[in-house]
Amino acid sequence: MKRVCICWELTSPYKLKWYWPSEGYKKPSFDLYFESNTDNHDLVNNILRLNEIIKNSINSGAKYTFNISGPCLEQIVANKELLKSFKDITNTNCVEFTASPYYQSVSFMFHDKSEFISQIEKHVNLIKNTFHQNPQTLINTQLFISDEITKLGEELGFKCMIGEGSHNILQKDDPTYLYKNHIPLLLRHINLSEDIEKRFTNHTWSGYPLIADKFTAWIDSIEGDIITLYLDYDSIIKHLNQSDLIIKFIEELPKSLAKAGIEMVNPLDVTTRCKTYPLSSLKKEMTARYGVNSLVGNHVQHIYMHELEHTLYQINKTDNKGYQDLHRCFQQNSIFLDMNSTNYPLAYENAVNLFSIFSDFKRGLIIGEKDK
Repeated sequence: MKRVCICWELTSPYKLKWYWPSEGYKKPSFDLYFESNTDNHDLVNNILRLNEIIKNSINSGAKYTFNISGPCLEQIVANKELLKSFKDITNTNCVEFTASPYYQSVSFMFHDKSEFISQIEKHVNLIKNTFHQNPQTLINTQLFISDEITKLGEELGFKCMIGEGSHNILQKDDPTYLYKNHIPLLLRHINLSEDIEKRFTNHTWSGYPLIADKFTAWIDSIEGDIITLYLDYDSIIKHLNQSDLIIKFIEELPKSLAKAGIEMVNPLDVTTRCKTYPLSSLKKEMTARYGVNSLVGNHVQHIYMHELEHTLYQINKTDNKGYQDLHRCFQQNSIFLDMNSTNYPLAYENAVNLFSIFSDFKRGLIIGEKDK
């Protein structure tokens, strides 16, 4: 039997303020450097609307997986209506929550992986306290996987991981099987995921309009055991605001798949129902590095990565929780992506702003230690 695993990603990163130090310096703080993400009423209403559609889909036989970042979870917990909406979905017993680095951070790239592990543990604890689930599936930032990361996932007790199904990892293989490198791996089907994420409302796309039966036929024609779709909530919300077609698609997909004999599953289901195949390409260093180009593909990103890691070493010596929490906010992958060369010339302005903020943060760290 062929199976489909759909994972929704929700992130709500802390955005940097446009910043320039005024006369006299203030003590480093979250409010000094970052915008609050708790006052976006439009986003809240959009999530509530999409959650209702997801719940209707579950009532039609769907199973879904959620990867919700720490900052986004904080926003959910702070909003009673949002929290109730997600708990209603959880109570269907058809939802699995995954673990990831709390801040969707680049900590997996640090030489010392203790920060990476600490953020995963923090995220697991928040999931447990909020939804009373113990995550068994690990998803790294940017869906990045390597031999070292999969080994860590196994050592931390996870049952499986979801990673990017990129050509450099798969080589001649397809992302439609359950692989194993220390731990079972579900690999995102890039084309099918982006058909929904990026192309759904594109009237010039050859697949438009995408209806549930058509998408099911595509899946049915593909060889393999498991199709993994990894979808960004924000992208689906954009489609939702442009067309009601996405509502019908999500709500009708479970019945369409079932009619074709295709089962909707969570990652844990896959680990017990599918045969695993080795993924030997992860042993190669060049494969592991390929996926980080969007984060450290230019000189400015590379410098900032070194600044982060060096400053973390200083913070760990101080045992100052306030500075540690701020530093973790500076590790968000969104900050690196904002400096990606594809965003030029705005990437340059983002970099200037970031280094202005981060130099002020470092000043506060140095002065704070001298005052002790």
